Amino acid sequence: MTVSPQVVHVESPTERRNPNTTDIDRMPTADILAAINTEDHTVPAAVRRVLPELGTAVDAAAESLRGGHRVHYVGAGTSGRLAVLDAAELVPTYNVPSDWFVAHHAGGQRALRSAVENAEDNAEAGADELRGSVDEGDFVLGLTASGRTPYVIGALQAARRLGAGTALVSCNPEAPVPDGVDVLITVDTGPEAIAGSTRMKAGTAQKLVLTAFSTATMVKLGRTYSNLMVSMRATNAKLRGRTVRILREATGLSAQDCSEALTRADGDLKVALVQLLAGVDVTRATLALEAADGHVRAALDSARARAS
Repeated sequence: MTVSPQVVHVESPTERRNPNTTDIDRMPTADILAAINTEDHTVPAAVRRVLPELGTAVDAAAESLRGGHRVHYVGAGTSGRLAVLDAAELVPTYNVPSDWFVAHHAGGQRALRSAVENAEDNAEAGADELRGSVDEGDFVLGLTASGRTPYVIGALQAARRLGAGTALVSCNPEAPVPDGVDVLITVDTGPEAIAGSTRMKAGTAQKLVLTAFSTATMVKLGRTYSNLMVSMRATNAKLRGRTVRILREATGLSAQDCSEALTRADGDLKVALVQLLAGVDVTRATLALEAADGHVRAALDSARARAS
């Protein structure tokens, strides 16, 4: 006996036909691109409308990380791939431990390159994934354009039962609020240029949300000084050059002075920065940063006070 696959009709603006692009298949190339670009222009405004909710999620994530816990991303398809990308880029950009941000993608590593049949429909798989990795005090951010992806919802509910904080990024204002979600972030991106192709505006919105979420979290945790990436890991020639440039920007000193300071600090940009700006030696700069939990501004205030 052949069992028919389950059919789910998702009610969401992202699934509906966009009246602005019904003739897109008749347009010349320039007009196709212009139509897509016009739709893309609506995404930042949609994200701006959810900044209060996003701020709540940022503060919760920062609190978890300060307490020695972790942040988890959960997604499927485009959402999961974007989550994996964001988590991976935080390690070299802000020199965070590799387990601070953990991305869980429906279907695992294989699904990053190609679709895995029914992976996103398996709520129990999502729950199992989180039960095996989430601890009380962690923070879990789920991402789903439809607002209903079973893998994601199952993961969030399991995480909540384990004592983790949870948030869900959705592009469907018509989806019911799932159990197990502390913060709901609904970015209403409307119909896609191609109906149902949520890798377009919905995907762009989720990329913007993820980048803003993780960057703001890093700022709150002192991984920047001003708008400079002072926690970055200099793993190649380009990035080593960038550390010198950042130090020059922050101090106004010459490239030679900054290079020498980095050498004294054994390549630690934060230590070199505090040492130069506070006028203290490397040992005092290091101690000030340790006492300030890595926050450069707080370390500068402390080092200057001690030096005066």
